[in-house]
Amino acid sequence: MILKNLSRSRSPAKFPLLVLSTMAILLLTATISLAQPATTTATPPVSLNLFQAIFLGLVQGVTEFLPISSSAHLKVIPEALHWGDPGVAFTAIIQLGSIAAVIWFFWNDIVTVITGAYTAIQKKDYRSLEFQMAIGIALGTLPLIGIGLLIKKFIPDFDNSPLRSLGAIAIASIFMSILLGIAEKIGQRKRDLNHLTIGDGVLMGLAQCLAFVPGCSRSGATLTAGLFMGLERPAAARFSFLLGIPAITIPGLVEVKDAISAGFSGVSAVSLIVGTLSAAVFSYLSIAWLLKFLQTHNTFIFIWYRLAFGVAILSAIATGGLLNN
Repeated sequence: MILKNLSRSRSPAKFPLLVLSTMAILLLTATISLAQPATTTATPPVSLNLFQAIFLGLVQGVTEFLPISSSAHLKVIPEALHWGDPGVAFTAIIQLGSIAAVIWFFWNDIVTVITGAYTAIQKKDYRSLEFQMAIGIALGTLPLIGIGLLIKKFIPDFDNSPLRSLGAIAIASIFMSILLGIAEKIGQRKRDLNHLTIGDGVLMGLAQCLAFVPGCSRSGATLTAGLFMGLERPAAARFSFLLGIPAITIPGLVEVKDAISAGFSGVSAVSLIVGTLSAAVFSYLSIAWLLKFLQTHNTFIFIWYRLAFGVAILSAIATGGLLNN
């Protein structure tokens, strides 16, 4: 029974204080720049020391799978701390740590879904849960790939577009906090993993396309969609992670290829290794903790955090602490 494999957490994840403390630190760093005006000149990627590499790996690891947006935090945190731009190469490479963590954590589940789907095809049992999940994940990944290809073709400078500005990040964070709050209030939460359908995968796949705008959060968008569709919180989160494996891996590998093509100017091998290991460890712990947390808690801690995060950014922009770029 696939539910036996997919409904339990791999780890007791006894580190809630670390996660909550990290979220508080991230929120604090978003407001630090209120006291210091930002500079107006763009700077090239900087060389990070070991502490900075570990900390940014922690930021990547914790925020990639919690519904609070990793891309937003990796853009805002270095800006707020006046560390300079760590560069596309660094942020792309450390994302591999998160990819490794999610595959590591869900390895048995991945094998179960793939082998179960293969068996279902052989037996022509197309109502099999494993088959439904596999097809749902495959179809749910197509919109992300399609939109990604269109952006690469028609908006080559998308990284510098208004949709990725600090103002847009703040608005997206606030909007998605409200949307998740509505989902919490009206979602029926009556369906578990045994009642997933191909349609769930498609709809959650469409929702994760919102992650092209930093601040929306891929995991946040899919979790919100799952709650709107009546899934239980742990089931929505778990399927979100499974759906996210190709969604994170494919763009991540593309970014790495682009980073390699552009060269690694200003990025040391030690910083890359340390940052990637940090991202892997904290990604794994974040996945385990969130799945455990959602078994007995709602998502309002993330709703209020995202609302405060967005307001902090808008306040910093308004006072000149952060540039809206």
